[in-house]
Amino acid sequence: MNEHLVERFVRSRRAPKADTEPVEGQSAPSENERPNPLIRKYFFEDAVRPVEGGSWLCRKEIPTSSEILDIDTGNCNNPDIVEIVPNRPQGAWESKEEYLGALYELLREDCIRPLRETISQVRLTPTGEESEFKGTIGIYEKVHVRAVVCSTRGIALRVTFSIRRVGKQILWEQSKRLTTGSLVVLTPANDMFKTTAIVATVAARPLTGVQSNPPEVDLFIANDDELEIDPAKEFVMVEERSSFFEADRHTLLALQSMMREPFPLSEHLVDAVPEVGEPDFVKEHPIMDLTGALGEDDPQYKEVNVITNWPDELQSSLDGSQLEALRRILTKKLAIVQGPPGAGKTFVSTQAIRAILASRQPDDPPIIIACQTNHAVDQILRKIVEFESAFARLGGRSKDKDAIKERTMFSLRDSEGRPQLQGGLRFFAKKKMNMLETELSELLLPLKPDNVPMHCRILEEKGLLTKEQADSLETGASQWVQSNSGGSDAAKSPFSVWLGNSLVPVPHKQQEEDYGFEYEETDLAFEQLKEMEAENLTKDDEDLDSLFGKVLWLADNFTCRKSTGMGDSKEKAKVALKHKDMWKIPEGHRGAVYRYLQQEMKRIITDEFRNLARQYNKEAREAHVGRFEENEVILKKQKIVGMTTTGLSKYRGLIASLQPRIVLIEEAAETLEAPVTVACMPTVQQLILVGDHKQLRPHTHVQAHEDSPYWLNLSLFERMLNNGVEFSFLSRQRRMIPEIRRILRPIYGDLIIDHPAMSDPGIRPDVPGMGGVNSFFMSHNWPEQHDDQMSAYNQREADMIVGFVEYLIYNNVGPDKITILTFYNGQRKFLLSALRKCPGLAGRFFNVVTVDSYQGEENNIVILSLVRSNENKKIGFLSIDNRVCVALSRAQMGLYIFGDGEVLFNYETWAKVINIMALSKKRYEKPKNPPFRRLADYLPVKCDKHQVVTQMRDPDDWKAISGGCKQICTESLACGHLCRVTCHPFPHDIISCDEGCERVLPCGHPCGEMCGEPCICPVCKTTTVQPAEPNGQPEPSADQVGNVMDTKEPTPLLELDDHETARKNLDWSREQSLLD
Repeated sequence: MNEHLVERFVRSRRAPKADTEPVEGQSAPSENERPNPLIRKYFFEDAVRPVEGGSWLCRKEIPTSSEILDIDTGNCNNPDIVEIVPNRPQGAWESKEEYLGALYELLREDCIRPLRETISQVRLTPTGEESEFKGTIGIYEKVHVRAVVCSTRGIALRVTFSIRRVGKQILWEQSKRLTTGSLVVLTPANDMFKTTAIVATVAARPLTGVQSNPPEVDLFIANDDELEIDPAKEFVMVEERSSFFEADRHTLLALQSMMREPFPLSEHLVDAVPEVGEPDFVKEHPIMDLTGALGEDDPQYKEVNVITNWPDELQSSLDGSQLEALRRILTKKLAIVQGPPGAGKTFVSTQAIRAILASRQPDDPPIIIACQTNHAVDQILRKIVEFESAFARLGGRSKDKDAIKERTMFSLRDSEGRPQLQGGLRFFAKKKMNMLETELSELLLPLKPDNVPMHCRILEEKGLLTKEQADSLETGASQWVQSNSGGSDAAKSPFSVWLGNSLVPVPHKQQEEDYGFEYEETDLAFEQLKEMEAENLTKDDEDLDSLFGKVLWLADNFTCRKSTGMGDSKEKAKVALKHKDMWKIPEGHRGAVYRYLQQEMKRIITDEFRNLARQYNKEAREAHVGRFEENEVILKKQKIVGMTTTGLSKYRGLIASLQPRIVLIEEAAETLEAPVTVACMPTVQQLILVGDHKQLRPHTHVQAHEDSPYWLNLSLFERMLNNGVEFSFLSRQRRMIPEIRRILRPIYGDLIIDHPAMSDPGIRPDVPGMGGVNSFFMSHNWPEQHDDQMSAYNQREADMIVGFVEYLIYNNVGPDKITILTFYNGQRKFLLSALRKCPGLAGRFFNVVTVDSYQGEENNIVILSLVRSNENKKIGFLSIDNRVCVALSRAQMGLYIFGDGEVLFNYETWAKVINIMALSKKRYEKPKNPPFRRLADYLPVKCDKHQVVTQMRDPDDWKAISGGCKQICTESLACGHLCRVTCHPFPHDIISCDEGCERVLPCGHPCGEMCGEPCICPVCKTTTVQPAEPNGQPEPSADQVGNVMDTKEPTPLLELDDHETARKNLDWSREQSLLD
């Protein structure tokens, strides 16, 4: 039976006759260009093909109402509530189905549980405001449906809502609230999740919508049978703001699809076989051109058998560990490369790609490259564009304005033209959608905003009034109008006359009150928010912040006052409607009758609307598959296709149609296992994993799912290493000076060695104003605090850091060369606020980020704010070695740590770090200030002018200096007077002299003002602006001293790639170790 259904389903999508009309403005489809059949097979045949396995294979894409409402009730009869099988940090799985099912259930529970628990809290306290709940709950009341949007992605409901229960004004540009793709749940205001939960996803959140009064947002309702169009119904909408469902939903679908496909590499992923062989395509064509990858134009490297004749001694710009990793990538079907910070992971990846492309056969499919973040995707593609231009950037919002942006699907379609396919799905689906849109417009006409009530003929059409009743209404109304107003109101709806004074207009949009709320703290930096939304809002899908499509506005227009003595009884209204002549219904009962007819009409329209919406959504899905068919024509011409790991799942049906053989995952140790597993499409022969499990681990929404017993935060990369799968380790780092690198010894031991260039002061100069102290740990015991989100912050530590930043700016360090890192979002927000309030830093942008969002980044100077200082000696996130590793390894030339060393010393890794910085093997104790120590209860700064070291112990200490020491400068100003300002590194030409002016003015009288002031004759009262010469210097603007960096170019802190000396000295093949 199912086979016949599939056959009918596929047959209905077969190519139409060739004489079908082309899309307006486009040429007719080419006779010889047809869609790739693998795309339809993936979505329409394989997706419905029966397969044996657990109930997880039949689960719907969006969680159901029962999933959301069932909270720890022990209801074992509910098929949507299942027991979670933990991940396995080591060892084999019994079967493919057990492995994929465990990943599916664990990932689904992780993204749904926070919302389920949120609904449970709201159900227990239905009238509570947000501040009364734990966690990051969003509650929006007075939710009303205002429009239906017939978008290119499906039917959406535009709803308005109130933020009264938020209790704060919302800065939507930097808020995580209602981000596109996030899950929300609606419930009738009179139910509050007792029986009803309508699950939806945010379809679009344009700023013009959420910033309007009242705010509005577009929603996709998960279940078509729960679509609502009644503007009078009031709902409450709830979200859980810490999780983001959109990033996981496509992975869940892909895991289900994998049960219907062959599973390459399952011998390693499922059966845990540690020995790795060569991919078939390498066995068939083992001869490769290595000249480009090795950077050596030597004929002996032009044709190398990479399996049997790998050269013993290679002349190359790559070091020994990089060469080993290169060979692994070129010859192993599961190639794992671990690279600690600064060891050149991306460099090795791009050199391997260069070698693969140099040996590429003409009909080889594209190489697939995926990374955890959009930033990382653009980063590796920017390196690839140096030697290969035939690539495509799939999905996401590339921040690159040049080469990468030109290779996005949107730009490629724009430059090459949209492919016209013979029998392509998109055109026919769009045509059907247009027809359904017209039907929907006609269906919803009774709810169109207007200044008259319903027309009786609509009710007759819906079977709610007989023809006789409708005729009586029109006849009676016409007679009444003619006898009372001379026919001027004859065009009115008969109901206007029949109802008389009981008719009440309903406002189309009720503006929200101004509650006088303060603005809430922002959830995210703007760029972080855009990263989160990037995969769901992309021109590649023709999806923008606002939905494309016709908007059908809805309104009740009019209602009626309640009838005295009749209430709203449906039965009494039905009895009244037995009158054939509507005018015989008593006036006092007519309001109730009208309300009954209005509700019944909306009920009938709702049923028809849901049916049409179901058809429309089906066609929208086909149009989406049709776009994949068109995109495949462009992508198959490329040699490389890059995307995020989220995109790898989202576009899996499209990518699989390209029949790729090679998939490379960068940041593999930072990515959950499931998104990497779904990269194993049927044709894949080689999976390359590049990362470092010692740095950031994958992120989970539920902290209880991290580590034992569930191990959801264990990447495939780390699990393979646990299983003993062979891998390569990149050992030579090219980022940090040895003084900083040594701090990583507790994590990596002696595995990392330094490139010689890292000790070259011409490449890695000392930090200005620090007297050669390029790393330091200032220990304090200033107590931490917590914000309303329970995120830790430390005010005095933040003030100390702001003073230090100002000191560095005074010493000509550019703001872009400084990054402030912290483990807590509460401290990040506090630091940003403190930096904005500092007069000397006004108008500058500083990079203040959390450790988790700075993986893969680096800067000249990193200031690390540890925050935690408490009597219980708890350090929270600081106890996680992976995060500590990232925090300590971002700086190239200067690393300055602020925290409570006594508290941190209770934790093994931090105790080792502190001992290294103190150059001591003993327990932590306050130092006696030997010059070689990098640990104290102060921060030592040193002025270049007097060579004086000043110990900064408190935030107020910064007020006593101006970028130097506490001595008076005493150098000569341009006017000839001595400088009386505290020692400073900035130039004298911006300092205003406050000595008495000794100048004789043109009028012959002496000046009576200060030297730095405009000259004013005390006798003539005339003002003379003098040139900058002795005793006649005009005063600079008041903020020039505080903004010295705007008047003089900063002394550059050189970056490795920008320095000519660096290019000469970076000899990758040198083996000298500069371990200190």
